[in-house]
Parts: sequence; structure tokens; C-alpha cells
Amino acid sequence: MSLAASMRKPAAAWRRPGARGGGGPRRRGVVVLLLALAYAAGTLMFLLAGRLSGGGPGVEVASSSPLQRPRRHAAPPPSPPQPGSVYRSHLVFERLWPSMRDDATLVASASSLSSSASWRRSMLMTSQYQNSGEPWMPCVNSRLIRSELPPSNGYLMIEANGGLNQQRLSICDAVAVASLLNAILVIPTFHLNSVWRDASKFGDIFDEDHFIETLREHVRVVKKLPEDVLLRFNHNISSIPNMRTKAYSSPNHYVQKVLPKLLELGVVRIAPFSNRLAQSVPSNIQALRCLVNYHALRFAEPIRNLAEDLVGRMMKKSYLTGGNYVSVHLRFEEPFRAVHMTVA
Repeated sequence: MSLAASMRKPAAAWRRPGARGGGGPRRRGVVVLLLALAYAAGTLMFLLAGRLSGGGPGVEVASSSPLQRPRRHAAPPPSPPQPGSVYRSHLVFERLWPSMRDDATLVASASSLSSSASWRRSMLMTSQYQNSGEPWMPCVNSRLIRSELPPSNGYLMIEANGGLNQQRLSICDAVAVASLLNAILVIPTFHLNSVWRDASKFGDIFDEDHFIETLREHVRVVKKLPEDVLLRFNHNISSIPNMRTKAYSSPNHYVQKVLPKLLELGVVRIAPFSNRLAQSVPSNIQALRCLVNYHALRFAEPIRNLAEDLVGRMMKKSYLTGGNYVSVHLRFEEPFRAVHMTVA
């Protein structure tokens, strides 16, 4: 036996039974390759699942384990539109303006043809009519004559009752009645309602100085009775005769019934004064109502400032709701739900 053969024999004797020479390293390589392929396949599956669910390129996969849930980045919020870009009040006005203009033109032409109020109302209900193209002019501009006021016949006091809208209408009527009587109007007082318990004065809601200045060429207005008149009634307003009038009284009623008492005493009081003047009055009296309603009555400065803030806030945030908003009547309460059969 040669030396090489004698050396190979002990080496063969040291191998473990069943062992295949050189197979171990190849097996470990195959296992590592399979693990790498499995990891790559899992990663690919998670990426595809993220894209299909809307995650897009913003999906992250943790490198520690392929079983970990993917984390998504929040999409950046869309850039908001410009403030006021969906504030739609002006669009409503633009849609209604042609009808308003046509209605005014129709009333003007109807007045020139007939004095019947019922005929004019029926014409306003007509949906189709010709537009003459005449501009819509406020009656204040054409029917109020500014002239030097004659000496007054005395002082007129009224007490406006009801809610704010009824009080506004009462103030407009009070100025018209003061003009009919050639009286000096004392700034109206508000009836203290036992339900609302609102002790607000005229100056708390409206701009008194603006009210007096706007009307100075048409009706004299003072903030309170002069001292000599108060002395005649012992500074007791309730001692001043109260001229109770029916609702929707005509201008002739005030001239025939109230004016004589005013000339006698120098001051009269009408309380309550809600809807105490007829709707149908001469054009110059109606123009005076319009002057009060649209020019003389202006909210007090704190209310105007608050209104500007609210409108600015609505315009700034209108894009959040598509220009839609909900308004709540500030006097809304439980009895309103019963009367109007609403559910809160």
C-alpha cells in the first residue's frame, strides 16, 4: 500500500456516517436566498397594497419586519379660496334686482292710470309685463319738499310697543303723524314688555343724533320735553292726556280728533302706538315714512361695529361651508315652537 493511500484511509474513517462531502455550504446558501426572496416579496406586497388603498407614494414600510402595518403621511390640506369668494348675498341681490325694478316701474305706471289700490295690487301679481326701462328712483328723492318749518302746534309723544320690527314701524308712523299735526316729536319711548323685560332706550338701539339731523328739514325732533311743559304736569308723564286711537287710523282722523287737543294742551301722548296710521296715505306722507325707514333710522355705533365684524367673519370663513349658513332668530323661545309646530 502506498503512502498516499495510507493517508487517505484515516481521513475517510473520520467522516460521519451518511455525510455527503461538500453539501452543507450549498444548502445554507439556498436557505439564505429563499429568505431574501421571501422578504422582497413581502415588501413588494405591502407597497402594492398601500398604492391600491390610496396611500400612493406617501406609504412608508418599517424595515424591521414585513408584518408591521404601513404608516401613511396625512395629505396636506387644500389651499383655501380667497376670503369672501363664496359669499353669495350679492348674487341673491343681482337675481332679485330686475324684479324689484320692474315692480317699481309697474306701480308708477299704474298710479298714473288709476288710483285704485286693489288694481295696483292685482297688477303686481302679474308675472309678465313690459319693462319701460325707467330707473328705479326712491320716493324720498322726488316727493319730499324741503322748506322752512312753520311754528309748531305742540309736542307729540308716542310709546312704541311690540318687538324691534314693530317699534321700527311705529317710529316711521310717528314721524308721519308729527308732520300731519305740525308737531315737535319727542324721541319715542319703548314699552317695557313683561315677557321680554328689555329696558333698552331709543339711544341704545338707534343713533339719536343722526335721527334728529336727518329729519331737521321735515319734522322737529327733541330728546325730551322742555322743563316748562313738564312743570305743567308735575313732571309726571302719565298725567299728559293719552289720545287712544284705533289701528290704521286715517290722516283725517289725526287732523280732526288729535289736532284740537294738541292745540289746547300743547302736548299729547299716544300709547300704545303700533299700527296706528293707515297704510294708504298721500305720497308725501309715504315719502316721509321712507325717509325715516331708510335714512333716519341708523343703528347705534356699537351695533354697527358688531354687524361689520359678523359680516367680515362670514365672508372670511364662507369657503368652509360653501357659502351656506344658518341664522337663528334671537327671540326664538319655547312658545314659538308650539305656535309654528317646529321641532328643535
